[in-house]
Amino acid sequence: MSDNYPELSGYEPHDRNRPLRSRHVTRLMRAVVVLGLLALVVPGVLTTMRVASGTAANACQVNVARYFPFASGADARFEFAGPGGLGWQCYAIDRNERETFVTPLGLIPSAPKSESPGRSI
Repeated sequence: MSDNYPELSGYEPHDRNRPLRSRHVTRLMRAVVVLGLLALVVPGVLTTMRVASGTAANACQVNVARYFPFASGADARFEFAGPGGLGWQCYAIDRNERETFVTPLGLIPSAPKSESPGRSI
C-alpha cells in the first residue's frame, strides 16, 4: 500500500473489533448533542407561547369590548377541550366574577378582523 501512496507509509488500519470511541465518550457526545438541541428549541417554544398569549389577551379584550361592553374584564386561556375546541378561548368576566364564553380564538390567535359598516363578510 505504501508503494502507491507514500503519505500512508506506517499506517495501520483500524481494528474493526474495537470501537473507534469509548462508551464514555459516546455518552458524553450524545448528552452534549441533546443539550444543544434543547438549547435551540426551548427558547423558540417559549417565545412562541409568550407571543401567542399576548396576542390572545389583546384579541380577547377587543372581542369582549365588542360583544360584552359592560363586562368588568376579559380572560384568554389555552384549553384542550374548551367550548370552542382545542385552542385559545376568550371569556368575559362580569362584576360578580362569573365567566361567560365569548369566542374561540383558535390555535394561533390573531387580531380580530374589523367589520366595515355595510359590508358583509
